[in-house]
Amino acid sequence: MNPSRQSPHFLGSRYDGIRGAEATGPRQNARGLTHQYKPKEKRVNVPKVVSTRRPQHKPKLGQHFLANDSFALQIVDALGDASQNTVLEIGPGRGVLTSLLAKRVRRLIAVELDRVLAAQLRLRFGMFPNVEVIEADILSIDIDSLFGPKPGLSRPGIQLKPEPVKVIGNLPYYITSDILLRLFDYSKYFETVVILVQKEVADRIAAEPGSRDYGLLSATTQLYARVEKLFTLPPGAFAPPPKVHSTVLRLTMAPRQQELGLSPESLGKDGVGKSGFIDFLKLSFGQKRKTLWNNLKADYPEPRLRAALAQAGVKPAARAETLSLAESAALFRALRGNHDGS
Repeated sequence: MNPSRQSPHFLGSRYDGIRGAEATGPRQNARGLTHQYKPKEKRVNVPKVVSTRRPQHKPKLGQHFLANDSFALQIVDALGDASQNTVLEIGPGRGVLTSLLAKRVRRLIAVELDRVLAAQLRLRFGMFPNVEVIEADILSIDIDSLFGPKPGLSRPGIQLKPEPVKVIGNLPYYITSDILLRLFDYSKYFETVVILVQKEVADRIAAEPGSRDYGLLSATTQLYARVEKLFTLPPGAFAPPPKVHSTVLRLTMAPRQQELGLSPESLGKDGVGKSGFIDFLKLSFGQKRKTLWNNLKADYPEPRLRAALAQAGVKPAARAETLSLAESAALFRALRGNHDGS
């Protein structure tokens, strides 16, 4: 319906004065004013603030909502048996995955940033005693308080092993990397992670060393988990449809730090802090077209860097994407060893 036919005046800040005149002025004047200021049928530049039309599906916070029940079932199945597990759902949105999970898992914690969606989810799943909806940003929520030891339960000399938690989510495209890094920060709590991400990002995460897509995100993810690409969804599986395909990944948490000779201290604070292996990877992949030598020489003295490359068996002309994680770790250890011995 054309907004101009809904009422004798347009509602909105630009027309409030006219509405007031209609309510208080003489009838013939109000008609005149209404006729004088009423937008014509063919007007196209109607300000958005006064438009009564809204798109049927508007993406919230950059998210495209899963709208295909068949794909939703496949994604939940990828978690495996979770009947005795706690499951963390990131960005439940309209609850397509949530409705399946609520009937399958022992405990479900759904973290939703959007206030309206969170309220709707609470109403919808209020009768499920195993479902908890938290309105929060997954990047700032206190994960230790959710899954760590509860106050009063700890005893001196006794270490309680965290209950393995499974994670699932349709991740907003623009913060996929940030969410993954957040999960890796707290990898001790997580067992399996099933995520739906942009296909291009999935290709980078699963890429092998030496391939064009292999980079910092690939190396970091594969340091913490085994990666499987499961299946790809077309844009039509979402509302509103994105312009790209999406892929479901399964990450089985299997940190390789001990295998690669990386002590917790060598990783830095919480595994990703300053002067740690993750920072070394960031330097190595800093400019992909540059060689390792050129990327690292600004942070390490040339004699020390040359000696470490030789010790690790890495050519100075090599690029970071050609190195396996084991080779990158060997170079990192050599650089730290040379530093400690200097």
